Amino acid sequence: MSGKERRSKIIELLTKSEEPITGSQLAMQLGVSRQIIVSDMNLLKADCATIIATSKGYLIAKKERAQRVFKMYHGDEEIEDELYSIVDLGGTIKDVFVRHRLHGEIRANMQISSRCDVDDYLEGLRSGKSQPLKNVTENYHYHTIEADSQERLDAIEEVLKEKNYLAQYLSYEK
Repeated sequence: MSGKERRSKIIELLTKSEEPITGSQLAMQLGVSRQIIVSDMNLLKADCATIIATSKGYLIAKKERAQRVFKMYHGDEEIEDELYSIVDLGGTIKDVFVRHRLHGEIRANMQISSRCDVDDYLEGLRSGKSQPLKNVTENYHYHTIEADSQERLDAIEEVLKEKNYLAQYLSYEK
């Protein structure tokens, strides 16, 4: 299989998949090394393919969905409820970011869209692998949330507001 054919097959596999596919999985399916897959991904991205690299693997951006950034504030004990509240209403937590006074914006991809994804994320925190990013800014953080419609985002916002997880934007943040 030529490189062009392989890259076409990668696009096909990612388009058909509902879940991210790791570089190792792609390498095994296509009979090449993971390094070849990484090189192919770079070529595909340069060629305007909408491939997203996440901690769980590669995925291809699907149809345009509504997005909104929410400024959040809560303690560690509310993380589970915050994330469940979002995914239970059909939201996907695309990322988390903080605005650090010294380092500027620090952002991490999340791609959490189900309770199972939330549980995996929480297990990573409980295992001691890392601390939540919000902890570097005294619990203030932002999430980019994606949903099928603005109405769905409105419903998510309403629930987060009721639970007092939303923080007020300061004048310079708008």
